[in-house]
Amino acid sequence: MITKRTSSMEHKRILDMRQIQKTFPGVVALDHVDFELRKGEVHVLLGENGAGKSTLVKILSGAYQKTDGRIFLNGGEVHIKNPRHARELGIGIIYQELNLVPHLSAAENIFLGREPVRASGVIDRKEMVRAAQEILDTLGVDIPSRLPVKDLGVAQKQMVEVAKALSLDARILIMDEPTSALTVHEIKELFATIRRLKRKGVSIVYISHRLEELFEIGDRVTVLRDGKKIGTQAVRDVTRSGLIRMMVDRELTEQYPKRKCRRGPEVLRVEGLTREGVLHQIGFSLHAGEVLGISGLLGSGRTELARALFGADRIDSGKIFIRGRLQNVRSPRHAIRTGIGLLAEDRKTQGLVLNLSVKDNICLPNLNRFSKLGVLSTKKEIAAVQPYIRELRIKTSDPRQKAVTLSGGNQQKVVMSKWLLSKADILIFDEPTRGIDVGSKVEIYQWMNRLTAEGAAVIMVSSELPEILGMSDRILVMRQGRIVDEMTREKATPEKILQSALGGNP
Repeated sequence: MITKRTSSMEHKRILDMRQIQKTFPGVVALDHVDFELRKGEVHVLLGENGAGKSTLVKILSGAYQKTDGRIFLNGGEVHIKNPRHARELGIGIIYQELNLVPHLSAAENIFLGREPVRASGVIDRKEMVRAAQEILDTLGVDIPSRLPVKDLGVAQKQMVEVAKALSLDARILIMDEPTSALTVHEIKELFATIRRLKRKGVSIVYISHRLEELFEIGDRVTVLRDGKKIGTQAVRDVTRSGLIRMMVDRELTEQYPKRKCRRGPEVLRVEGLTREGVLHQIGFSLHAGEVLGISGLLGSGRTELARALFGADRIDSGKIFIRGRLQNVRSPRHAIRTGIGLLAEDRKTQGLVLNLSVKDNICLPNLNRFSKLGVLSTKKEIAAVQPYIRELRIKTSDPRQKAVTLSGGNQQKVVMSKWLLSKADILIFDEPTRGIDVGSKVEIYQWMNRLTAEGAAVIMVSSELPEILGMSDRILVMRQGRIVDEMTREKATPEKILQSALGGNP
């Protein structure tokens, strides 16, 4: 039901969320938050993980029901019942985490539940494929709409999500970290699409932790902190440092607080590591007390190398020496026993068991330490995880709270706690700060400093050049499954890394 409400002062507003509250057991996720959206603008929503951004847009998209407050759409009050109702009201959303059916084609995913049908009631697959291809082509991506989603890369899957939202002809489009897995070219294409949508009068709520995107695409910005609205300003009136202060309520004097540690003995050496068609004659060494950055374009083999070192993917040939001993790392279990830990690129599917508690996830690789005759001691588990919850500032009401209910940054801290508890001293961080707010990023960097100061060794795979340059002692550059360059922190520049990534001789 829509109750008409008009005001001469609100003729530019198409959305007005007033005094929105949302509570979960033991947690106030949103505390009397106001948010408005104007026609044809990009309104950026900023805040640390757990600030309430995703909760607010989930209420707008019908995934959550608000505890209290009012929502006005085009001047009329609305009660958004569920996601289908939100779509009917012209509200579309692209979530940070992919929401696709792997075995269906791109076209079937784009029009899932809304397939075009012939007069006979049969799905018109030819029209569906044509319409899906038209949307994908407007995004400037080379994705055949008949191709199964399971055969696409992460960035391509993200673009299918974008196409799915655009197919709804939404008047309000919510984008939750839409560029987290996209290449520079794909981000440019997405921004071009956003500008076209703005010209057509589409209004966009844009969530991102990449502050540089705000200044390129945003019109206004609203900052949330601890479930409260801190303020709304025009993008032209804000500075990066000012926004960071609003978000974290403290000065972050160094975005990349790298500490130089004494380089210790070699703890890992790789010789001729090969996986047919994926990795080719990979060789490098890693020393205690150092951060080894691995850079390269999407598809260069960075994640595949991380997974091979952790035993998650097979290798065809090559040798891995751990602390001077030749090891056949044939499985993640064996890798853990040799002191290797992996923060996987996709924390939700590879780093966590979402329906288990924070406690269970942290203790998972270490269950033998908390069991006797096959019976787990919950008391011992809670005692063991409490220091990590406290020191990493994991925002949870209880160690028994399910991991699925945490924000992305807090989930990443749970994964890190898992390996800290396991006492792993060779840590592979694959995109450790993807989708993480600026405050949590600094906290993770500080833990990397602490680990290397204590003699651990870190391999950091990252798509973020500033992160690679800011936190690495040495940098390896990958291209087409090969290491094509190695450089020290002192000699590395963005230009040198990109030149090697784009044109290094294999």
